[in-house]
Amino acid sequence: MAPIPLQRDTVQRPGTIRAGYAHGPRLASRTSLPGIPLAPSAARRFVRAALAEWTGLGVPAAVGFSDRLADDAVTVTNELVTNAVVHAGTTVDLVLRLEEEGGEEPSAALVLEVTDHHPARPVSGDEPEAAAGDPARTETEAPTELPDPAEYGRGLQLVATLAESWGITYRTGLKTVWARLPVDDWSGPPAPPDRDSLRRGLRAAEILAPAARRTERDDAVWDSRGAPAFLAEASDLLAGQLDEDLVAAIAGQLLVPRLADWCAIWLEAEGGGPGAEPRLARVWHSDETGMEPLRTALEREPLRLPADVGSGPVHVPVPWSAQHGPYAESGPGAEGGTGTEGGPGAQDGPHAGDAPHPGGRDGAALAFRITAGGRALGTVLVGREGVARMPEAVASLIEDFVRRLGLAVGAARAYTRQATISRILQRGLLPSKVAEIPGVTSALVYEPSDDGVVGGDFYDIFPCPGDRWCFVLGDVQGSGPEAAVVTGLARPWLRLLSREGFGVGEVLDRLNRLLLDDAMEAAEAAALMVAAAGGQQLHDGSQSRFLSLLYGEVVPLPGGGVRCTVASAGHPLPLLLRPDGSVRPAAEPQVLLGVVEDVAYESQVFDLAPGDTLLCVTDGVTERRSGPLMFDDGDGLARVLAGCAGLPAEATAERIRRAVHEFAEQPPDDDVALLVLHAD
Repeated sequence: MAPIPLQRDTVQRPGTIRAGYAHGPRLASRTSLPGIPLAPSAARRFVRAALAEWTGLGVPAAVGFSDRLADDAVTVTNELVTNAVVHAGTTVDLVLRLEEEGGEEPSAALVLEVTDHHPARPVSGDEPEAAAGDPARTETEAPTELPDPAEYGRGLQLVATLAESWGITYRTGLKTVWARLPVDDWSGPPAPPDRDSLRRGLRAAEILAPAARRTERDDAVWDSRGAPAFLAEASDLLAGQLDEDLVAAIAGQLLVPRLADWCAIWLEAEGGGPGAEPRLARVWHSDETGMEPLRTALEREPLRLPADVGSGPVHVPVPWSAQHGPYAESGPGAEGGTGTEGGPGAQDGPHAGDAPHPGGRDGAALAFRITAGGRALGTVLVGREGVARMPEAVASLIEDFVRRLGLAVGAARAYTRQATISRILQRGLLPSKVAEIPGVTSALVYEPSDDGVVGGDFYDIFPCPGDRWCFVLGDVQGSGPEAAVVTGLARPWLRLLSREGFGVGEVLDRLNRLLLDDAMEAAEAAALMVAAAGGQQLHDGSQSRFLSLLYGEVVPLPGGGVRCTVASAGHPLPLLLRPDGSVRPAAEPQVLLGVVEDVAYESQVFDLAPGDTLLCVTDGVTERRSGPLMFDDGDGLARVLAGCAGLPAEATAERIRRAVHEFAEQPPDDDVALLVLHAD
């Protein structure tokens, strides 16, 4: 095994020197990323862009980069950065280095280093007693305690599989996990790198990086093309974030250190009224050790701007003074310091020689009101230390940025409101608890495709007079408020009709007529009300709402098992699994509910013997797509169910659910619901 690679303090940037030779400086790229969920994706883009950049430079070893090596490097980077974000939560430093070794058989390797600032926290999947930089630790030594792969992914198991060697190096205040990947495929790339993609990948990682040492601030660039580029990339990062705290976190890291030394973001309580206190959502400082003192200074009193202040900058005093800052009372320069750069207060304090801390020296501060749709959503406070005034170009750029921040916060709040309403509606439309059927074990899976929209799938299991138990699995066309209205009508009607003693076919007949009459009028009226209140009208007002439904009743048999009577109205057919692994449909296809008036629905009767399993699903299962293919093509659902012979209801439901998710890489785009009944 090669010597353990340690973190280098000096890194040669590609393009600054012809590096990568056996006796020359090593070629490397470095970036820093915040400990937020966006970091792994930015790290992946950064690695691909850096590899493409090296290939474009004509570095000898880089000519051997293959797609497999690039994919392995991206996978390892993703696992290590995700591990650092989840388990450390600090800023993550990423170094990608190309090392070449001469000799009779020259070789090259990619070395990835991911460093966090919480060395006391163990690496996920790492042995607690692992020695720092132990050279004996290789990929052949599996960790003794691995995380649950279903929850945390494959983690270091995957790193150990892909890497030639890997290990952990502990330094004061730092923990570095490294991995070494050999460059063993010397086939050149099929095409030159895409320069636009390369620049976007490098910039995506750089714009997230919070470390002040990473870049030199140049105010002159904001007068030219730098400002539009920054705003465009900031808009991309802020757009689509559905959590206002994440929006505030990203905003703070975009402002500091590029435009300011520190910033704070307050968010107004939604619907809290004029007396509600704004919440300090984010504090960010170019020096990480200054963030907590800055937060302490800002928490003394929230910043409030006058009601007549617009969106422009407001000059405000810094929230501390050089004489009374968080550090002023503990050093020899605490009294009599000027607070200006070069004065006693700046040079003689307890942090002399360090990066500026809150209170170490005065400066300039600007406040901006966050607005969206004419409503005040919060305040942004930014500052620079050691200056009397912020440049006009910078103030104008921050003003434009805060406008985009307001749109992002407003969109996040709108989504949160919609998601909250949807969850409340969903809880009201679905049973809080399903009945237990004697002699039958049931299992349910219900996964709406979008937490922010009411799903169209619903289910129910309830007792009826005459020692009967009824079960329902339905799917209303579409989603949102119209689907909620139909679901809210159909489920109570089903319970009422079932308890009145109607047979399975008769229940569907009457429900069909109700949907074609009063239910549809109510659904249309509700949809028009939503549109009038500012919502989106989902159809033209004349289109009916259809309902597919699988409805059945179960009666226990004296000798064990149950007798089932089922009917399917435009719904995927239920499947009956026997203990020998044979599978057959348990109903006949019939027309959807709410389409045709004169329909006589028929039911099928069969016995569910001990050991038999009945599977009922919605079309979110059968029509799950992977490219041009669907999950149920070629009786795919029946084949998966056949492999569940002998399993209890819960295990069968979980195996079907997992197969549906694994069928395609992207998450399901429709609600997924399934019901399993297993005769004991």
